[in-house]
Amino acid sequence: MIGGAAVRRLAARFQGPENRAMPKLEPDQVYQLLRHLTSPVVAITCQRDGKRNGMISDSAVRASIAPTVPRLSVYIHKFNFSHDLIFETGRFVLHLLRDDQFELIHRLGFESGRARDKLAGIAHRPGTLGVPVLDDCYAHFECSVVNVMDTGSSTCFLGDVVAVGHGAAERPAGDVMTAGYFRANMPPAWRSEYEALLRTAQTYAAERSRDMRPVVWRDLQQR
Repeated sequence: MIGGAAVRRLAARFQGPENRAMPKLEPDQVYQLLRHLTSPVVAITCQRDGKRNGMISDSAVRASIAPTVPRLSVYIHKFNFSHDLIFETGRFVLHLLRDDQFELIHRLGFESGRARDKLAGIAHRPGTLGVPVLDDCYAHFECSVVNVMDTGSSTCFLGDVVAVGHGAAERPAGDVMTAGYFRANMPPAWRSEYEALLRTAQTYAAERSRDMRPVVWRDLQQR
């Protein structure tokens, strides 16, 4: 264990002139830097008791380095209708989208599925897990939840990938949509609505992000 004197020397080292000269960034500046860590824009589908839904996220990442253990994780805000559907069923499908699928992103990402069936009129089929798989996408990953982490305002779902494909196609086509590309190229008429939705989500997260609770995923409780 490091003694008190050593701790004080270490603290003094980090308070030297070279560190005091570091710029103090405003929260929005930090946020803009963190945006470089965001994932591609993805569509997530889920279903429970005949009620289906689709949503858009930019918080999905690969969660395994082992090719034989394909996993991914995605953060879903608790205010999203999809959150409880995924939490209660332990299943979802994550879709990589092409960079020309702006209309699909607008359809699934700019309104709630509580009021209407957002998948109505969008070509899809039941997947291996019984969750809708979109016909038109760059790639899809059917996932079974194996663990979760509560972040206060959202839940991080860790999913084992149990089936993979390219929607209704045999191979991928085009380029993957990124968050930066979407923000830079969305139709101007959408921007004010997008920014209003973003502010609402940011306010929700700011109010709840410190209220984290320990959660043990139900499948782990049985071990």
